[in-house]
Amino acid sequence: MNDEEFRQAMQTLESYQQQLDNINRQVRLLQSTKDDCVRATRSMQALAEAKPGVDILIPVGASSFVNVTVSEKKSAVINIGNKISVEKDLNDAVAHIEKNIEEINVGLQKSLAALQEVQQYSQQLAKAVQAEYARRQQSAPSQ
Repeated sequence: MNDEEFRQAMQTLESYQQQLDNINRQVRLLQSTKDDCVRATRSMQALAEAKPGVDILIPVGASSFVNVTVSEKKSAVINIGNKISVEKDLNDAVAHIEKNIEEINVGLQKSLAALQEVQQYSQQLAKAVQAEYARRQQSAPSQ
């Protein structure tokens, strides 16, 4: 490997690291969004199953809960995209969010596959760079 190829390999390795960082951020964001959706569906399901007049705890985020009394009207306002929200029956709202979870799972699988692929390329290139570096250290004149 000549000097130019070695520099390019180092730059490519740096680029792979940036890609890995970006994909990891994307995976964390997707997982966080999925976790939020799962909590929302569980809360809505509990609310749908509760009898009117019963007090239940509903999570509101940040590991905090509020006490609510279940009413006869069992609906939720949910975001359906592009900053548009609609009121839906709780069962329909759960179905909508579960569909979103499925889409998030697809995105997670694709992101994890991309992560694995970039990691493999990065590891292969890192081994080649390390081998070249070791070769250069051995052939360098002693001082």
